[in-house]
Amino acid sequence: MSNNEFDILDELYFVTAYPDLKSTLSLTDSELCAALQSLIQQGYVRILYPDQDTEHTYDETTFGQHCQQYYFLATKAGLVVHNSI
Repeated sequence: MSNNEFDILDELYFVTAYPDLKSTLSLTDSELCAALQSLIQQGYVRILYPDQDTEHTYDETTFGQHCQQYYFLATKAGLVVHNSI
């Protein structure tokens, strides 16, 4: 797990909107979206959209275009990995 991925998981114990993540972490949009995409592919983060109560299916082809509109939440597996490091 990269440092960026670890820092992102640190922020996702509760549902967090992309703009809030962006303001908390000192990452560019491309770095943040790439790290989120990696975490989602590993099963460590869930996407919520259009609101913070509706889980959204990950679509690799459109994720980059919509990354900044989503809410995110760490999964149980993501929290376990985060806490074991």
